Amino acid sequence: MTRSDSLFEVPGALSSILFLCVANSARSQMAEGLARAKFGPRVRVQSAGSQPSRINPHAIEALREAGIDASSQVSKSVDTIDPATVDLVITLCAEEVCPLGLAGVPRIHWPLADPAGAASGIERFREARDEIARRLDGLGAELGLVE
Repeated sequence: MTRSDSLFEVPGALSSILFLCVANSARSQMAEGLARAKFGPRVRVQSAGSQPSRINPHAIEALREAGIDASSQVSKSVDTIDPATVDLVITLCAEEVCPLGLAGVPRIHWPLADPAGAASGIERFREARDEIARRLDGLGAELGLVE
């Protein structure tokens, strides 16, 4: 997706984002928590996965360190998401195959390595959190979602 796409031409036109990955356990959960904190009630924020599991405790801890309580977030299947409630899908897969779904909804791909990989530890989750936050700052500025 480029800036010339209609979604980016009207500031504030975006009202709903879905963060999508495979397990909905780390990257998409952190993106959901961070986006809710950054964009507030102006944007409906959801996350889901093609094979949902459970939220990784390191993801909850990394968000807590940033002042975000994600303890009530749950892992969800993309099959439970109504496409009519989504203006933009952001996929967060890197080494695995990103889920398809929600055909016709504009999509951005942020290839981020899974922090829950082989060398998993809280530091990898902090790095993923900070990279997602940086990308959300850019998206928010581009879409006129930040003040």
